[in-house]
Amino acid sequence: QVQLVESGGGLVQPGGSLRLSCAASGSIFSIYAMGWYRQAPGKERELVADITTGGRTNYADSVKGRFTISRDNAKNTVYLQSNSLKPEDTAVYYCNVNGVIGTTIGPKPFDAWGQGTLVSVSS
Repeated sequence: QVQLVESGGGLVQPGGSLRLSCAASGSIFSIYAMGWYRQAPGKERELVADITTGGRTNYADSVKGRFTISRDNAKNTVYLQSNSLKPEDTAVYYCNVNGVIGTTIGPKPFDAWGQGTLVSVSS
């Protein structure tokens, strides 16, 4: 099984910054893509940013130039540096990781979600 532990959310004023972290653990053989999604009240979950094993990144238009996603492959950890935060960035942020785990019957693909961390941007 794979466990994801998120940290770094909180309350911040408009224009402020936060750094989210998500560490994956378990019987992981390899990790492919890692990403961050968010869900605001009354809205559907949306992709914020993701990053491949090779470091290729993809961002939602609403966060381009303000957010930076990165990963530490040695630590199985993905980060989201969020700058110039706006009230509309308020949401629960979820990390998502997919890859391959080892089981008693051989390797199996996995797709795991974190528990979510609240980012609230307000003055």
